[in-house]
Amino acid sequence: MTDVELSAAAKRAASILADHRDSIDRLDAVLVYTLAERFAHTQAVGKLKAEHDLPASDPEREARQIARLEAMATEAGLDPDFAKKFLAFIIEEVIRHHRKHQS
Repeated sequence: MTDVELSAAAKRAASILADHRDSIDRLDAVLVYTLAERFAHTQAVGKLKAEHDLPASDPEREARQIARLEAMATEAGLDPDFAKKFLAFIIEEVIRHHRKHQS
């Protein structure tokens, strides 16, 4: 390849890279706003549980949610182990918040 061809290829690569990064930035925003909405609902659940003296965690539901997420991840082509770890982290945070409401 000549210098001109390399330069043109580098410009195309830079343009493709910029497009990917724009998409990643949009998806990051979707993730943040989706997590915020999810946590708003789990906060309401935590308050309801505290008001009615219900346990902060529900291991049976958590197990079902993890299994459901693993199946969705597999279907979507996402590493199910990663999805399981991600949901476990979220559930841990939710339970922590629920326990705060019970104090």
